[in-house]
Amino acid sequence: MSSAAMATLKFSATLSKSDPQTNAVLIVGQTKHLTQISWEIIKGKLEPRVDCETYLVGVSHLHPSPTDSCSLWLNNATVAALPTKISRHNTPSRGHALTKVIKSCMAGGDEYIVVVCERADVLASACAVARALPLYCGKSNTTGFKRVVTVEFVLASSRGEEVLTDADVEAISVVAHGVRLAAKITDMPCSLMHTDAFLEEIRAVGDELGITPLVIRGEELEKNGFGGIYGVGKAAVHQPALVVLSHKPQGAIRNIAWVGKGIVYDTGGLCIKSKTGMCGMKRDCGGAAAVLGAFFAAVKLGLTENLHAIFCLAENAVGPTAQRPDDIVTMYSGRTVEVNNTDAEGRLVLGDGVSYALKDLKCDTIVDMATLTGAQGIATGKYHAAILTNSEDMEDACVQAGLNSGDMVHPVPFTPELHFSEFSSVLADMKNSVADRSNAQVSCAGLFIFSHIGFDFPGTWLHIDMATPVHMGERSTGYGVALLVTLFGSMSVNDLVRTTAPVSACDGMDTVDNKAAKKIRLN
Repeated sequence: MSSAAMATLKFSATLSKSDPQTNAVLIVGQTKHLTQISWEIIKGKLEPRVDCETYLVGVSHLHPSPTDSCSLWLNNATVAALPTKISRHNTPSRGHALTKVIKSCMAGGDEYIVVVCERADVLASACAVARALPLYCGKSNTTGFKRVVTVEFVLASSRGEEVLTDADVEAISVVAHGVRLAAKITDMPCSLMHTDAFLEEIRAVGDELGITPLVIRGEELEKNGFGGIYGVGKAAVHQPALVVLSHKPQGAIRNIAWVGKGIVYDTGGLCIKSKTGMCGMKRDCGGAAAVLGAFFAAVKLGLTENLHAIFCLAENAVGPTAQRPDDIVTMYSGRTVEVNNTDAEGRLVLGDGVSYALKDLKCDTIVDMATLTGAQGIATGKYHAAILTNSEDMEDACVQAGLNSGDMVHPVPFTPELHFSEFSSVLADMKNSVADRSNAQVSCAGLFIFSHIGFDFPGTWLHIDMATPVHMGERSTGYGVALLVTLFGSMSVNDLVRTTAPVSACDGMDTVDNKAAKKIRLN
């Protein structure tokens, strides 16, 4: 385990005085920002080990390609530069580069990270730091939370005159905690993070927020018509469950659902995965983990609209009672599905989840987030999740939220009339896996979920497939927390979250009544 693991993470708006001999320090930012910061501002982190000339020479010798670092005093004082240029589909915060720099430059023990950036990049930068400091470690020599890593921000454009407020620091602390929580859940093996353990994580968040979760589990799922979730998880020792956390502030007019795929382990079922393809399937609950972390952060920071977090929890296990290919299941939507691939299970649990959001919770904005398809990594890569939506406004807002938050996304085609026929069945309303695997698998998988809301749904639906961004190497990233908080940030009372949100977000999340009113005006 790296020295960065299992640390308590703290954020600060001001620079404290410290000695590199006692507490290592990393100063990191773009070179244009580092050169804006005077020695007078930064010297309290470096003296008496580093003088002004040494620091200025170190900064001047940084030539990032894409990153660069310079040791100022042994390994305990380092200045590092982020990439100078980025393309239009990359986040301005350079978040992925920041995470890598931090991992490579941390010295161990109590230490400081000084992030020099513009105010617009503070939230994304804080989340990038959080990704470098995972919470879970199964090694026997783990020291626990004795280490403290303090992250201090200097706003570049203010030349030291402006600092973050207490509310700003609270925002980045809460969202970073959500990122680390989501990464912890997806890092933990299923022997520890089974459906019962995930339920306890949900209850813990509910307790902190003063919300009691609704839990439907085991045989109760079958009795209530949740054929998708029940069928996927019925062979496991730990029962499948649909769990809902609901935040209902006074004066809310919108009704929003975030639905997370929580497959705590995916063997593939009877269509079992290969021995190499199965490793890492503990992360198949990454969508639900992100929804939990984001729900905690959004509610904690004062979301002003109704928000329901729906967790579709199951272990896709092999056993005598496992769901079989050729089985026909009845989903919560009432539609029937012929199972032709038990390894296409995520769409089954999510189909029940989004249908519950519509039928029972009457939501007019429904977002589902999932590690859904291996095809996502081929379509949009390991840094960008794939998004599919019935709303152009939502698509634009989500892309911008991805750039602002560091959790980047890229759209895939939304054409139900061309792609949904891939699920045709002569025996049921649909099959659960496509006939032609070369025909836009990411879009098709999302459309399967949408079909259980209905293609004529007058509200806004967004599907986020983050199968590959959920991890980087063998570590989970907590992907999705910052994205959801930022995408819906215009509904927060917190100023930093609200100003980080995309300007057009509200247009993409109109209530059904508002959309009907607009249609009347246009006609």
